[in-house]
Amino acid sequence: MRTEIAVLVYVAGAAALSMFAFAASPARRAVDQLESDIRGKLLLGSFARRWFYWAVRPIERLSLAVGLTPLFYNLAGVGFGIAAGVLFVNGRFALAGWAVLLSGVADALDGRVARAQGVASARGAFLDSTLDRFAEVAVFVGLAAAYRDSVFGAVATAAALGGSLLVSYARARGESQGVLCTAGIMQRAERLLLVGFGGILDGWGSDMLGQSQGALLKWVLLLAAAGTIGTAVYRTVWIARRLES
Repeated sequence: MRTEIAVLVYVAGAAALSMFAFAASPARRAVDQLESDIRGKLLLGSFARRWFYWAVRPIERLSLAVGLTPLFYNLAGVGFGIAAGVLFVNGRFALAGWAVLLSGVADALDGRVARAQGVASARGAFLDSTLDRFAEVAVFVGLAAAYRDSVFGAVATAAALGGSLLVSYARARGESQGVLCTAGIMQRAERLLLVGFGGILDGWGSDMLGQSQGALLKWVLLLAAAGTIGTAVYRTVWIARRLES
């Protein structure tokens, strides 16, 4: 567990230093030509989103140089999601958390690579959103199996999965009726961060609570469930009101 916390501290330290570098660079004020205009707002704020895209720019450039396609990152996201699910089942919560975060990185890169290559299309958008759901289901199925002996854990996992799918479904149904809604406090980025860091910190946090592995993550999943269901309800009401007029 000391190794897990040490790795997280090193990564967080590197991220903090890069944030300072980004804040002091002209890139902070530059217009991001690859930013999607239909993404929801990140709960952590626009600075965190712009910093993240700036930080992964070397990966974007390498991807373009070697000819990696958006589909590569779509499939990589699913692969990391499946890996996370398997790791959760096998009790490797910290590694599973990192796999969840890497799935999120892959999810962010697919659309940016598509726009940079000029191949963004309806087909690509469909594959992106659909394969994201495959990755998410794989993670939560692994968590459900990990909590097979805990009613609280299993219910929290099922509620978080159901809420996550409802958030996406409400948006998709709204778009099919000509109403776009990207609002809400628990979108995909927030879900990935919660589950990812929840898995990474679970060993330390559960020890602090004096309980066995998985104790902390149960509460994280309950928070994710409340946030996703709340977001789905908000989107449902918001879209319905605009369809009445």
